[in-house]
Amino acid sequence: MMQVFFLSLLAGCSICWFNTVCYVLCIRNFQSNRALALALTISFNGVTAALYTLIANAINSDDDTLYPFLNAIVPLFTSGVVLLPILRQPPPQQLPPDAIRRDSHIFLFLNAVAVLTGLYLLLLNPLSYNSYRARLLLAGAILLLVLPLCLPGLVYAREWARRVISSSLSLNGSTFSLVDVDDLELHKELIGSEPAAINAPMTGNGNRSTFILRAKDGCCGNVMEKDQLTVLGEEHSVRLLVRRWDFWLYYLAYLCGGTIGLVYSNNLGQISQSLGYGTQTSAFVTLYSSCSFFGRLLAAGPDFLRDKIYFARTGWLAIALVPTPIAFILLATSGNETILRAGTGLIGLSSGFVFSAAVSVTSELFGPNSAGVNHNILITNIPIGSLLYGLLAALVYDAGAETTARQSLLGDATICMGRKCYQQTFIWWACISVVGLASSILLFLRTKPAYDRFERNRNRTDFS
Repeated sequence: MMQVFFLSLLAGCSICWFNTVCYVLCIRNFQSNRALALALTISFNGVTAALYTLIANAINSDDDTLYPFLNAIVPLFTSGVVLLPILRQPPPQQLPPDAIRRDSHIFLFLNAVAVLTGLYLLLLNPLSYNSYRARLLLAGAILLLVLPLCLPGLVYAREWARRVISSSLSLNGSTFSLVDVDDLELHKELIGSEPAAINAPMTGNGNRSTFILRAKDGCCGNVMEKDQLTVLGEEHSVRLLVRRWDFWLYYLAYLCGGTIGLVYSNNLGQISQSLGYGTQTSAFVTLYSSCSFFGRLLAAGPDFLRDKIYFARTGWLAIALVPTPIAFILLATSGNETILRAGTGLIGLSSGFVFSAAVSVTSELFGPNSAGVNHNILITNIPIGSLLYGLLAALVYDAGAETTARQSLLGDATICMGRKCYQQTFIWWACISVVGLASSILLFLRTKPAYDRFERNRNRTDFS
């Protein structure tokens, strides 16, 4: 028991450190394509379970001890491979417009490869229970994962082609770009400016009390406008962050949205066992993992569509939380396999989108330079939610456990079979996720003026 506790403690500390390093590297080195880089980086976290299942089946599908072994070896090996390039990377610098457009093409290609990888693992993983097939499928998965490493060679080849035979292979006419070249400078201008239309009074302690709209009568108007953000990208210290109403709405939305999806995945083994599908646990875990992967990739959708359909990122966050209560309601009303698969997929998509979009939201609302610290403060809700929601599920599970012949076969262990084991938990989780959805909607309404203002300034910059 103590070994499991210390292993979990070390793994939790390790993944927090690892994720923070990845977020900071993306934010610092891809300033103009920040959201796309974050979505792509975070999305591959979602295929880990499917990939590990494939590796385990290729070695020995009957040996469950392979999973902790893979958790120990694969991250260590991968980190050792990428350590030297990370340490030797040049300092971040402002890229010229041509380089930004080139990066946009690269990210488009990487997202296409990521979608192909996710489909490959999702659709072909059920065929991997035969060791020979699993090895063939694993070779294909490794090829897809290594394929992006070919991009540097393609980029250099393209640059050589433009210089040497530009007349026949020139790509200068392409105007495709996922981001506006001047967005970063526009952020700085907005943060440093104070238009007359939104002059904000100073409070007694020197902090600016920001009101975008004129205060309305009544408590609802005060709640909507009190301490409201006026610009995107303004740096927030920890002290200022915890005093923001928007941060706590954001915290509650994440706690009752993304975190509850993570707790569901942690209980997925017991849930499938209690409903009589214990032999299909790996399939359900793979389904959740793959759907989480696609949800994380979808978080880049607003950046692909920004020139056609503009919507505040906090609005997309609210939309992403809609499937979670629907899934829990479906799971509470029925325990058949189809509903379990549908609910697992919906929760995976929703939580995956939240995990990926949250880093970009944090950097936009509270500043990119402080995103590493601020996002770690935000995700303190993960251990809190895991403890509270897991305890709730455990209490309901134990209350419905059968203490008959099954208990005598398993010694002191108690297992619960039937819908009663998690039905009440699903109802509670559905109510909690509705609270998260309501918080995200309120956050969207409060931050929408700041997003709209930024978009108007961006459009004026484009036309000028």
